[in-house]
Amino acid sequence: MLRQGPTDLEYYVVTNAGRRERDLAWFAARLDEWNAGEQGKAGKVEMTVLKKWGLLALQGPTAAAHLQLLTSFDLSQLTFGKSAFVPVEGFNLHVARGGYTGEDGFEISIPPSQTAEVAALLLDGEVQLIGLGARDSLRLEAGLCLYGTDLDEETGPVEAGLAWVVGKDRRETGTFIGADGVRQQLKEGPSRRRVGLVVEGAVAREGAKIVDPATNDVLGAVTSGIPSPTLGTNVAMGYVRSGAHKKGTQLGVEVRGKVRGAKVVGMPFVQTRYWRGV
Repeated sequence: MLRQGPTDLEYYVVTNAGRRERDLAWFAARLDEWNAGEQGKAGKVEMTVLKKWGLLALQGPTAAAHLQLLTSFDLSQLTFGKSAFVPVEGFNLHVARGGYTGEDGFEISIPPSQTAEVAALLLDGEVQLIGLGARDSLRLEAGLCLYGTDLDEETGPVEAGLAWVVGKDRRETGTFIGADGVRQQLKEGPSRRRVGLVVEGAVAREGAKIVDPATNDVLGAVTSGIPSPTLGTNVAMGYVRSGAHKKGTQLGVEVRGKVRGAKVVGMPFVQTRYWRGV
């Protein structure tokens, strides 16, 4: 969810593809409740669904310099988490600063009739297409979760290491969905924690058991794992019992019937480079 422009009056939301229909239905129901209630008397809230629009992600250390050559819009004013309509070579594109790679970059929403032309325009020069495998490597190196793998409807923000999404004022007032459970976990701690792992000798994939190397007791499971191209070692993330989540803890990961050594490390594995302004 991104702020649209300089005010808080409009927001731009990109849903997870697998959650699209359920998320849109949820938004519609909440808007109906708001508009029918006392709050709606001060002004209605409306939702516009951009059907069948394309989305191109221009990512990397030189993404801003490349896009700046194609627009008169000052991209330095578009900081991480914000979006605006930007003129690009005759196209008026919705550009959001951010992405799913950990690098600086932009996610560009495009009407279907313009997608191919804009893609060709952006590919001029040093920009190349990458596949989902490369994107998955980048997002995991950046410590970013994949819905359906690292997160699901039963996962809370505290155990997932995402408590920062709940602001201090919301924590105090409890004015958000699921507040009771989240506030309890913030106070007492969750039963499990998402961790980053460096794994010895073999790649630990989704579902691999995380064990106590001394007793072989199962402590959790890997949710994502790759051979990191940047670090030259195997990295993974997963969930373990609280107490086994501290940095430096030595664990084991079962890969193809053999327990491999693993160490709990901080995430991101590779430093992120989001543009937050000068």
